[in-house]
Amino acid sequence: MIIYKSPQEIAIMRQGNQIVAKVLAELKALVQPGTRTRDLDAYAEARARELGASPAFKGYRGYPSSLCTSVNEEIIHGIPSERILKNGDIIGLDFGVLFEGLYGDAAVTVPVGTVDPQAQRLIAVAEAAFYKGIEQMKKGNRISDISHAIQELVESEGFSVIRSFVGHGIGHSPHEEPQVPNFGPPGRGPKIKEGLTLAIEPMIAAGDWEEEILEDGWTAVTKDRSLSAHYEHTVAMTPRGVEILSLGDPDKPPVFSPEVKRYA
Repeated sequence: MIIYKSPQEIAIMRQGNQIVAKVLAELKALVQPGTRTRDLDAYAEARARELGASPAFKGYRGYPSSLCTSVNEEIIHGIPSERILKNGDIIGLDFGVLFEGLYGDAAVTVPVGTVDPQAQRLIAVAEAAFYKGIEQMKKGNRISDISHAIQELVESEGFSVIRSFVGHGIGHSPHEEPQVPNFGPPGRGPKIKEGLTLAIEPMIAAGDWEEEILEDGWTAVTKDRSLSAHYEHTVAMTPRGVEILSLGDPDKPPVFSPEVKRYA
């Protein structure tokens, strides 16, 4: 069952997601050669608590950390460790919080030092695919219209869409209905209505879309070990259009229905 949110609930989610945005922005500045992924995790948890929120992932279904740090061929759910980032790596940072009873979630993939052009383009296409998807988040459209737009853009750029993991509803739980795949034909699934809150998250690969889970039971990697990128925001359908709750500065106006970003 889809749980549509009231304007008051969306206002709370906006506050929580601004904490997510702030923490991710600070983490991006800390990503550099020589950084340990465990240190990024410790920073994210401490900052969330300082800002009045609780980390959403720690302990959720047994996940051991507050932040997901997915490096290179790791798609999602990479567990922070003693691993030291190297020049040329890329790292997905996925973070969520619980704030006043409601959840927020976002992710970004960041280059470590200087990366090759293919890696940079992969990161950019994952981000552009998100924006292409939310162009279809309009009243009366259906969930799979978002999915189809994401797939079309990603595959037109020569990359593939991960099939085993999908976006989702969010709010009272980190994962709610409906599921939001990043692939599939248009015109299917529930209609988009005011009050709908989603975590839309293209996960893409430079090679094949097939994945496997490592022995830790969490880390998903591309089966062919090609690079993967992840980009995610929590969004809400409001009377004014789609609002990206986890983007921007809390002191600035909300971001509604932005244009698709250009990429190399």
